[in-house]
Amino acid sequence: MNEEIQGFPLIGDKFPEMKVQTTHGMKSLPEDYKGKWLVLFSHPADFTPVCTTEFVAFAKRKEKFDKLDTELLGLSIDQIFSHIKWDEWIEEKLDVPIPFPIIADSTGEVAKSMGMVHPGKGSQTVRATFLIDPRGVIRLILYYPQEIGRNMDEILRSLEALQISDKNKVAIPANWPDNEIIGRRVIIPPPTDVKTARERLEKFECYDWWFCHKEL
Repeated sequence: MNEEIQGFPLIGDKFPEMKVQTTHGMKSLPEDYKGKWLVLFSHPADFTPVCTTEFVAFAKRKEKFDKLDTELLGLSIDQIFSHIKWDEWIEEKLDVPIPFPIIADSTGEVAKSMGMVHPGKGSQTVRATFLIDPRGVIRLILYYPQEIGRNMDEILRSLEALQISDKNKVAIPANWPDNEIIGRRVIIPPPTDVKTARERLEKFECYDWWFCHKEL
């Protein structure tokens, strides 16, 4: 029996079209963010300590995300009034305004469709992060358990690396821009024929024909 199996989106897939209620009004995804990068991230619940530290961390880096032409969009399986009150609490108690919208996924439909709900964790979402490019394509997915907060600087690093890779048609080394071998240099994609492999040794700095690198 040839039965189609519907799963949640993966890297390289188009972000599914949907309309969502947020603290900044209704949003159409991914249409409302067309032409920009988008960080969509889920948190287990409002008024929880780790999630509060994450929202403050995202908010304090808003200017850095702006420089990368990137919008932020939160999500949890909470009612809209809970989001609004929590938003107010963070600004009042911690003096940090939350400048980005939060999806009120009270039915859990969005979270389930995106693979944000862990089977063993009830109705709360895991800490899922989706990096979506200006064409609405999912480019990176990160999952953290409920017990561990995200590293916002890694999300920023990943965004910058993806944008550099797209613009320059290069690969990005581990721990970039502080790679242990080539520093902040970038990697030339491997050749696909013998002639190009030989020419690369004369054209670029190389450890071998399959490992060539350059300055941006």
